[in-house]
Amino acid sequence: MSAPVVVIGDALLDRDVVGRVERLAPDAPVPVLDAQEERLRPGGAALSATLAARDGRTVTLITALGRDSAGDALRAALAEAGVEVVDLGLAGTTPEKIRLRHSGRSLMRVDRGGSTGGLVKPASAAARAAVGWASAVLVSDYGRGVAAEPGLRAALAALEPSHPVAWDPHPRGPAPPPAVTVATPNEDEVAHAVREPEGRGLDHAAERARRLRDRWKAMALCMTRAADGALLLRGEGPPLAVPAPPVTGGDPCGAGDRFASRLAGALADGASIEDGVVAAVGAASAFVAAGGAAGLAERATSPDPRAAGADGTAEVVRVRAAGGTVVATGGCFDLLHAGHVRTLEAARRLGDCLVVCLNSDASVRRLKGVGRPLVPQDDRAAVLAALGCVDQVVIFDEDTPERVLDEIRPHVWAKGGDYESTPLPEERVLRRWGGSAVILPFIEGHSTTRLIEEAADRA
Repeated sequence: MSAPVVVIGDALLDRDVVGRVERLAPDAPVPVLDAQEERLRPGGAALSATLAARDGRTVTLITALGRDSAGDALRAALAEAGVEVVDLGLAGTTPEKIRLRHSGRSLMRVDRGGSTGGLVKPASAAARAAVGWASAVLVSDYGRGVAAEPGLRAALAALEPSHPVAWDPHPRGPAPPPAVTVATPNEDEVAHAVREPEGRGLDHAAERARRLRDRWKAMALCMTRAADGALLLRGEGPPLAVPAPPVTGGDPCGAGDRFASRLAGALADGASIEDGVVAAVGAASAFVAAGGAAGLAERATSPDPRAAGADGTAEVVRVRAAGGTVVATGGCFDLLHAGHVRTLEAARRLGDCLVVCLNSDASVRRLKGVGRPLVPQDDRAAVLAALGCVDQVVIFDEDTPERVLDEIRPHVWAKGGDYESTPLPEERVLRRWGGSAVILPFIEGHSTTRLIEEAADRA
């Protein structure tokens, strides 16, 4: 179990109405959504808490819920996620965000509820004490009052400077107390709070972020920049620019909550702010690619892995929905060489997206013996993902990728020519959905084993 985290903030209920659009309304040029199902999930600070719990953490959420059906649904969802809730009570109705969705995309969002006369009760002694018990605190402010509660702010202000606090602000919410570890506004929020200097360049954005950090007296400020990653300002030196991995398609809903929850978790585990930001950018990018917040519910409720792309990749979902061909291939890819690249490029030309099923470190050791792999699985995955012909990398632990293939359900499974005339163990699972196996031409003279042997001889 990873280090515990306390999340403070406003909980929302996200409600997705999912259906199909096949016609326009006769009385107006607007699409008609034939609703097929409704999916409920935690939103706001409740989403941050749920994501932290999914990371294997003990999570306490200090929030305020209304005594209504939306509040009851949130309580049930948080209990299912394993999140302990300290409920201050909401005098009004629980806020809801309703999205009308078709083919994995939102057509419209409707907000309702959230009218409030404030919190029902102040933070209890137990709630204030919980702030100090956790290894890190995340304030996920949605501008509805919880982050401004005097008792909680006093508990935060009383923490030692070494106690990690990540503050995810909201334009309608209060400024963080002085000396929080890191504040995480997005670029638009920084521009709204600090008007000068005007301009759109990186230097202008960094200077606005620096001024906001100084105004808030935060130890560090990390300005998130959507697909451009994040900019961390700490001390007086140049900012640390953390680029985001490229993402095709996907859904950015909830990406800020994924960023903040992963950053708070990294700080709880003792990571530096810099390492935490790098981990958070990677986690947020993967979250967007996997379909964002909606992807959590879609993967949980879809009865057919082909319908929602059980591997969670938005690109597989998009290609399949558009009637395209999903191709998969697999291997160890230890010491990636030109033969690997040419085989991957050939596989990609067979369809509209390519998923690489990558043997984990343990799987490689069983197949290749002690001393392999030379390159750890995360590094091998990063190199593969950087190739233009690769759309997704999925790591598996078994000796063969049959389980992960059953989740992805590709139309085509492609293997290198060194498997020619050898029955493929994957063919059995491919038959379940009518997938095909093909062999790609063998490229002579390229072998990881030969490269290792030559390197050893020269050494």
